[in-house]
This record gives sequence, structure tokens and C-alpha cells, in this order.
Amino acid sequence: MKSIILTLLLVFNLTLTAQNFKYGKVSDVEVIEKAHPLEPNANAAVLYKSEKIYFVYTSDGFNQMREVHERIKIYNKEGFDWATKRIVLYRGGGGSNEILKKVQGETYNIEGGKISKDKLTKQAIFEEDVNDFIRVSTFTMPNIKEGTVIEYAYTIESPFLAIDDVILQYEVPINQLEVAIATPEYYRYNKTFNPKAQFYPVIKESQENKSATLVSSSGPTTSINAPKNASRNYSQSQGTYIDYRIEINETNIPALKDEELISSLDNYRAKLGMELTAIQQSGGGFKTFSTTWEKVCENIYQAPSFGEQIKRSNFYSSDIEPIVGSISDPFTKAFILQNFVRSKVKWNGLYGFTSPKGIRNAYKEGAGNIADINLLLISMLQSSNVNAYPVLVSTRNHGVPLFPTQNGFNYVICMVETDEGYALFDASENFTSFNVLPPRAINWQGRVLKPDGSSHWVNLIPNKPSIQSTSLNVTLNDDFSAEGVVRKRYTDYLAFDYRNKYAFSSDDDHITKLESGNGSIEISELNFENAKDVTKPVDVSYKYELQDAVENIGDNVYLQPMLFTAMKESPFKSDTRLYPIDFTYPVSEKYIINIMLPEGYEVEILPQSEALTFKDEACIFKYISKVNGKYLQLNISLDINTTVIGTTDYTEFKAFFEKIVEKQNEQVVLKKV
Repeated sequence: MKSIILTLLLVFNLTLTAQNFKYGKVSDVEVIEKAHPLEPNANAAVLYKSEKIYFVYTSDGFNQMREVHERIKIYNKEGFDWATKRIVLYRGGGGSNEILKKVQGETYNIEGGKISKDKLTKQAIFEEDVNDFIRVSTFTMPNIKEGTVIEYAYTIESPFLAIDDVILQYEVPINQLEVAIATPEYYRYNKTFNPKAQFYPVIKESQENKSATLVSSSGPTTSINAPKNASRNYSQSQGTYIDYRIEINETNIPALKDEELISSLDNYRAKLGMELTAIQQSGGGFKTFSTTWEKVCENIYQAPSFGEQIKRSNFYSSDIEPIVGSISDPFTKAFILQNFVRSKVKWNGLYGFTSPKGIRNAYKEGAGNIADINLLLISMLQSSNVNAYPVLVSTRNHGVPLFPTQNGFNYVICMVETDEGYALFDASENFTSFNVLPPRAINWQGRVLKPDGSSHWVNLIPNKPSIQSTSLNVTLNDDFSAEGVVRKRYTDYLAFDYRNKYAFSSDDDHITKLESGNGSIEISELNFENAKDVTKPVDVSYKYELQDAVENIGDNVYLQPMLFTAMKESPFKSDTRLYPIDFTYPVSEKYIINIMLPEGYEVEILPQSEALTFKDEACIFKYISKVNGKYLQLNISLDINTTVIGTTDYTEFKAFFEKIVEKQNEQVVLKKV
């Protein structure tokens, strides 16, 4: 088998070497190909990706150029999404905007035994202003079919110094990857690779002398996201400078494979980051940016769109005085003001830790990004004499910041601190509460920022488990159907999830969803308590009838006592695991089951009581069964006390979980007396 794979790789690499990746030189072989030779289940493949980033000198100083060229093979209908390209363009103040240029694209198909070509037209390129700072250009290639090859190229001209991450891995394989980055010596960048990625490229670094009519500045740029010529005066001189170059040339980059229960697939994507760390000043030396976490946080807090916003209170003070003026408890104030902010400012779906237009504008308009909402909450709390501070967060789909960088954060929440402890708040969504954040924000740790310039890390992962407790009463009828009552209680994050799923559903829709996937069950008399009261657990109860509850063979009745509450199968089916299992938060599931035995039957075989433990009680499963007169009673619990299971423990954990599923589905055998 190994020799076959090596032969395939050799043949495939020879094919790549023979291919012409010059734009427009698509071959018959590429269009005819039916499946990817190394990953035959792939829906699409990137045959070639080239990304070149460099700076050109203009009368305004250096402009960043980003040239992209991609050739993509689409194998089947599931790969059609790869025919749509979304390009993000940034906009700054004073007309400093990124510009999309030189867009071209062709679609290649085999028709009548020959290659046909359809061009991308200007009319097929659409632009949308997401907000004042982001414009998105989107196009979909024409005449897409199974087997199509598409090719497109474009250039982004940017006045900004910040360089977006270079993506080195997709959800489909990349046959050939070429990356070239050249940065002038006046701007110092720190390159970073995602340490969680399975693929790590080989890089080549070099220097190249360049000559140009240069312009020296008499004032430094103070923001890495500002245009390179913002607030600076220039004088011209002829001279040379050095370009620092980075090159990547790789073949056969494997597709990024998704798995159940991971934080975010993007956390494991191979990518190259280029963070601006210093800018040369006219008097010599460099103005440095992100060197330590303390410096990063100090710079963020001093920004007008961050720390200055928290100080502003005159526009809302008369609105909040009547609702919190007589309250002394800080956490009660926080809860009330969280609800008030939520009612006044709706989340517009955008992340961010800065308020570009200001919290006053968000308050007036009734909508804003995450920072608008939570900085407003912090401002209100501080003006109400509560020790409230911003906490910078990287969301689960943004990864974990491993190096000191502003780009490591994309979100901000609120922390309220007292002598007794602290609580975290987020006013952007319904049903959040004390230490119950939207799951997107539960990503290891956040950075607390204080007005005095100090900062420290705080754990975002809950210490206590979210609980689901289930009481199941079962009566077995003479016709071997089952009926009874289910009572469930959910706390904390499980309550948050349940409310988001059902709080705005009708009873009929709620029942339909509960019945789905549970055989012949019929549910009635649904009662949903505390649907929107986040100060209390969610309580749900209903009656049920189940026609296929037992199997009757001769004088014996076979019954799975957990009925529809048992796990039907383990989510961990693969023999290997690429990424850690991430449960997000600790969970405790508890089941108390009482089964009234039918007249004329007794228990012949009862599942034995058993306790299973994984890794020093990181996970504990208990199954206790007994017969008490006419009743069969079970007490079952599963406690997942850790949130992350590493890949080295996967095989053991998979076996542990399979035992749980097997135990939950063990049958009781009843014998006719």
C-alpha cells in the first residue's frame, strides 16, 4: 500500500511539473480529470494558487499590492460553492480605501470534445458596503458544471500597512502553492505561522536592493491600521532601500478535514501572519508597536475608539439613574444594565473590540457591533460606581492569540469585579447572564484592561458544569406500549442553548422538534417554564406515549430502560483524530428513571451497576440499577469535567465513550411469571 501511495505521489508531482500555470494556459488534462488523484473524495481542488504581496513607491509613498491568481477544479455539485469568490476591501478615513483592480476570470468546460471558455463579465462583480470600514466584492464564475475548471486573478491596491493573513490551506487540496512577500526596510513585520496547523511550509528568506526616489517623513505614523502617509510630512530624495523577501513554494497540500466537536476548523488552518511591529522614523530608529501583552493592551486602551468611549456618560445618565440609582449590589446593577443595553442597542452581527463611530452613536441609532454594545455596558457600570472593566477576547473561530498582537483579539466583553470575585457579561444576545456568555466567546482566556494601564489574563472557561437533569417515569401497558412523564431541568449554558432553540417557538413546533428522531413517540401537555427568565433554570415537562418501547419474544420482554433519552451512537467514529475534542464547557447529565413493571412480569436480567472513569476523573460515568418491588429504578450520570480531550488521549476516550453508549443501550429482560 505504501509503495502505491509513493508511486501516485511521484506520478502526480511529475504531472505538476509539466503543467503550465501561466494565466489562461488551462490544459485538456485538467478539464477532463474526474477525481483528485490523491484525495478522490474531494469535491474540488485548487490546482494552483499564487499570492504576491509587495510595496510600490508612488507620489504618496509606499502602496501595498496584493496579486492573487487561482485555478480551481470543480469535481461535483458539492464543489459548486468554490465558483464564488468573496474579496474583502478595507476603507479608512480621508478617502484612503483599498481598490480592487485587474479582475479577470474564465470558466473552462469540455463541450463537443473541445475546451470551451466563458469569461467573467464586469456585470457579474457585485459590491456591498458591509459597514463604513469594509466593502466586499463578490463574483460567481459563469457556466459552472461538474468537471469545470475556473481561473481568476485580481489585484488589491492598498494604502494601508497592515497585511492580511496569507491562507496556505483550504478545505480542499491545493496542488501547487506559490507565495512571495516583499516588504521595504522602513516597515518591520513579524511573521507567524499557526502552531496548531498540521501543515507547516518551508520558507525561503532573502534580501533585495531596490532604488527609487524616496520620500522621508517628518512625523511618525501612529496607527498600524492607518494609511502609511497619514499625518506625515514628506521630502524627496534619490536613494536605495532593502526589500525583505519571503517565499513559499509547496505542492500537495492536504485538505483541511473537519471533525466533530472542535473549537473551530479555522484554528487548525495553515496560514502565514505578517504583523507590523515597527516603523522607521525620520530622525532614525523605529517606533515599535506590539512587543508585549502589556504594551498591546495599553495601546488599545488609549485609542479614542476604546478607552475614551468608556469615559463618556452624559448622553445616557438620565436614562439609567431611575433603574439603578437605588441599587447597591454591583452584580445586580450589572444584570439590570445588561438587560437595558440589550433592549436599547441591537447587535448588527459584527465583531470588534473598538467602537469606530462611538458608543453614543450606537445608543442613538439602536444598533452596533460587539464593542459598541459591551463598551456601552462598561461605561454605564463605571458611571454607576461599579468596578467594571473590558476583557479582550479572541472568538472560537478566530483562534487563540499566542503572540502579543492587536490582531489576536476580535471581541470584547465586560467583567464586574468585587472583593468576593468577578462575573463576566455580554449584552449582545438574548439569554446571556452572570458568567453565561455566547459560546463564541468561550475561548480559553481573555485579557482584562484596567484604566491605570495594567492588564492580566482571566479564564473564560466556566469552572462549574452546566447541568441537564432528567426524570423519566415509565408505565408499561398490556400492549407493551409505554407512557409516562418526562421532566427536564437545564442550567447555565445548557439553559442558554435550550432557550435559543425553543424560547420563540410555538408549542406545536417545540413538540415536533422533540419528537423528531425518537421513533413512534407522541408528546402532549408540554410545559416550558422560565423560557425567558435567565435568573432561573429552564424547566420542561411533557407526557409521552411510545408504541415501540419494548420487544416481545415469547414469554420475555426486552426493554432499553432509558428509552429515547439514551445516546443512540457515539459521535466519535473515526479510529484517529487530527484535532483535540472541545466540549466548550463542562457538562453534567443526570437521569433518574422509574419503570412500573407490567402485571405478571418480573425482572430476569438486570444490567449491572457500573462506574467508568477517564483520566483522573476528567470524565465519570455511573450506572446504578435496582429492583424495588413493582418498580425498576435507575440512576445514571455522566460528568464531563474537562473541556478539552487531546489527540493523544483520543483512542482511550473513544473506547470510554463507546462503553457509555453500550451501557445506556443495555436491555432489561422481563420474564412472564
